Amino acid sequence: MIRTVHVSDIGRVRSVNEDSVWIGVTRYGYTLGIIADGMGGHLAGDTASRLALESIKDTLDNLGPDVSGEELSATLSSAILKANDVVFKEASSDEKYHNMGTTVVAVLLNGSNGFIGHIGDSRAYMIRDGNAVQLTEDHTLVNELFKNGQISLEELDNHPRKNVLTRALGTDAETSVDLAPIKLEAGEVLLLCSDGLSNFVSTEHLAKVAGIQEISLEERADRLLQLALLAGGGDNISVAMLEHQGEAAVPETKEWDR
Repeated sequence: MIRTVHVSDIGRVRSVNEDSVWIGVTRYGYTLGIIADGMGGHLAGDTASRLALESIKDTLDNLGPDVSGEELSATLSSAILKANDVVFKEASSDEKYHNMGTTVVAVLLNGSNGFIGHIGDSRAYMIRDGNAVQLTEDHTLVNELFKNGQISLEELDNHPRKNVLTRALGTDAETSVDLAPIKLEAGEVLLLCSDGLSNFVSTEHLAKVAGIQEISLEERADRLLQLALLAGGGDNISVAMLEHQGEAAVPETKEWDR
């Protein structure tokens, strides 16, 4: 069974929560999780993330049963690119939404197998055996500088321009989606998060907390939020978690408001 939970918090600094998060089961039984972290002027960021999430969710809710892995991947990519069109057209048609955009990280599972799609710096981690492995690559300026050998790993975490994105959803008429296959084994946890978590909580702490199987998935998600808040809560914080609890991979969802 795959158990899921999602939660979001405004943090301690921002006046608006520009994150949108949802996880659940589509009409034909696929497990879908989405986190979008919006950006833009007044109310534009939360509009961008909401539009992107709703578009992706609506598209994938119509995905028919028993599709192949190739079709699953293609449909996830198409859904994210369609959301890019939706956000870009809205931004182009209304001056108050000019240049709005959002990150997105999404997972689509058929049973315990599926794909992750992402744009931007919201992340997916696999938690297994007490370790957290980052499955997505940040589309940021500092990550490009790091890959090119222009800054060190230490500078990567503390660079003044670490939040500058090189790719986002909705800011341009065309964009591209990174896709990665995933298989969730019994006892493993897939963690999706906005940078309000990953910028404030170390990978080691993510792994330690998300992997505590002696407590509920809900409590683990809440503990991760509390760690980010204790570290200053300098951004909106969103978490979505999927845990394969063995037996048949039948999804069960849980959510709560904060």
